[in-house]
Amino acid sequence: MPPDTVKRVLIIEDQLLFGKALALILAADPLVEVVGDARRISEDVVRASRPDLVMIDIDVKDIDIAATVSLVRSVAPATRICVLSDQLTRAAVERCREAGVHGFIVKDVAVAEFRRAMEIVAHGGSYVDPRLPDRETQVRRSDRRSTLLDLSIREGEVVRYIVDGLANKEIASKLSLSEKTVKNHVSRIFSKFDCTARTQVAVQAIRSGLV
Repeated sequence: MPPDTVKRVLIIEDQLLFGKALALILAADPLVEVVGDARRISEDVVRASRPDLVMIDIDVKDIDIAATVSLVRSVAPATRICVLSDQLTRAAVERCREAGVHGFIVKDVAVAEFRRAMEIVAHGGSYVDPRLPDRETQVRRSDRRSTLLDLSIREGEVVRYIVDGLANKEIASKLSLSEKTVKNHVSRIFSKFDCTARTQVAVQAIRSGLV
């Protein structure tokens, strides 16, 4: 597909509000035409929209991505396929690759990166969220999980408030501590999490199941 060709995009998203939001983001690009959005894929939907690119939410319960890709290809063989997911795991990415998917985008991606991913896939390339760890990184993260769980009870409480978005002063009030004491706890937590920002602490805590 030439770069200056208007791309016809079909959105299949189970969460209606999220689907409409995606449509608005894409519609801001003059080279994109959103030709439909629906909660479920079907031959009739694909046939009616004649998309160049289909975006599919794969977090729907019991979805069979291989069967879904086969359905799209049976109606529109040249259509590019990109999936959306809340989760970024190697198993999910490999399953989608084996099914013939061209792109794997995680829903918390920044708008600019989302648009870049769409461009890559629409114009014949492949895209996988760059945050996907290689196997060596996964092993390191597994080791790190043990470190994360080696928190004191108080540090665990502080982490939970960090995840909730509270500042040190607010945490101090919640725990009846001085702001300096909370700051010391946060410094130790940063060290144990091997990070330098509160957002990184929150992400790691959530992903490790700590909160």
